Amino acid sequence: MTEHAFSAQERQAVYRAIAERRDMRRFIAGATIEPEVLARLLQAAHAAPSVGLMQPWRFIRITDGALREAMHALVDQERLRTADALGERGDEFLALKVEGIRDCAELLVVALGEGRRRHIFGRRTMPQMDLASVSCAIQNLWLAARAEGLGMGWVSIFEPTTLATLLGMPEDAEPVAILCLGPVPEFPDRPALEIDQWTYGRPLSDFVSENGWGTSASARNYGP
Repeated sequence: MTEHAFSAQERQAVYRAIAERRDMRRFIAGATIEPEVLARLLQAAHAAPSVGLMQPWRFIRITDGALREAMHALVDQERLRTADALGERGDEFLALKVEGIRDCAELLVVALGEGRRRHIFGRRTMPQMDLASVSCAIQNLWLAARAEGLGMGWVSIFEPTTLATLLGMPEDAEPVAILCLGPVPEFPDRPALEIDQWTYGRPLSDFVSENGWGTSASARNYGP
């Protein structure tokens, strides 16, 4: 522990937000988010780290009902295509609830901004670091939402080009996520895909190695 550490109570709150964050699909229809809360959440997202301080994120708030419906239709089209691609698991997939676009209090689109290619610092050998930076912003928003008692769901089943056209994005901008945000009935104690028996998370020890690729004996110290 260093002199820069948060207090025990503050640390517990940070780890609690991380542990209790869930990818939410079910929202309380008709609920709202106070403007000052939404502003805090967007500020949390904007405070994310970015490679070369490029800040590649762009946030589009969807307030038009017809546009929300168009986005729902776009996602539903991809849902059917995904089911077809899954083959024998297609019907099982269609039974899952994969988005809350119509019911969430706030609908946001997060995109990679235009002009990203001019940023060389941190991207010369790894150009995907702009996407990594946007992902950090989304995670910041997700954790802040949980701390505010709000749920958030990341919707990724859509055709990016079609959504970009729908939202009038510049040619070199790219949508990354549709975010459903708002009050929820509850926060489940496990990921929804585990509850629905679609798949199950693996322990940390499966993902930690030392001094090279593969599992070392000491990796067992990180969990079962």
